[in-house]
Amino acid sequence: MSISIKNNEKVSKYLDSLKFAFYCLTHPMDGFWDLTHEKRGSYAAANTILFVSILVRILGLKYTGFVVQVVNWERINIFLYIASIIFPLGLFVVGNWALTTLFDGKGRLGQVYMATCYGFLPYPLIMIPTTLLSNVVTIEEAEFFSALSVVSLVWAAILIICAMGQIHEYSGGKNILFMFASIVAMLIIVFILMLFFSMISQGIGYFISLGKELLFRL
Repeated sequence: MSISIKNNEKVSKYLDSLKFAFYCLTHPMDGFWDLTHEKRGSYAAANTILFVSILVRILGLKYTGFVVQVVNWERINIFLYIASIIFPLGLFVVGNWALTTLFDGKGRLGQVYMATCYGFLPYPLIMIPTTLLSNVVTIEEAEFFSALSVVSLVWAAILIICAMGQIHEYSGGKNILFMFASIVAMLIIVFILMLFFSMISQGIGYFISLGKELLFRL
């Protein structure tokens, strides 16, 4: 009986934290403050929003009308589409958190991840109906699809900027500077990763050529 009560409490808390994401859409300043400082958010809800966002992006390939988008399935790599969300998310979260010491930020790594995922919510909310409507629009109306896609991304970006300001307790100007620095940090991380994998590739190539040379001499 006690296990059932605990499970019900977990489900109720999960649903409340997921519902709270909709409050953050229209009240980002208060919402993202309460999300972390008042513990109104949860990792389960954040993961759900991230999963739905990825799913919507993938399903958009199949169900978006041909008037709006023509898909060449021979060149489609589903893993790249998944990585197109997860990789930038990981870069932003790590880069953002890495700068908190330099900028006296208050947020923790988990809080940055949670708030960023909550900020993704406009994307699936707008793209789900937009994808369905793309099958009934004309060529002249197809431009609205692109416009709505941009709106979903801009809205999500605004929410994430507000979230970072509330989590780290920054003023408006400092938050904008911090976000710019986070983008620079993302680029630096990409450069380091490219350099690292280049060195690994060269090292592997060296040992392979060395092994071939030894086999040839033997």
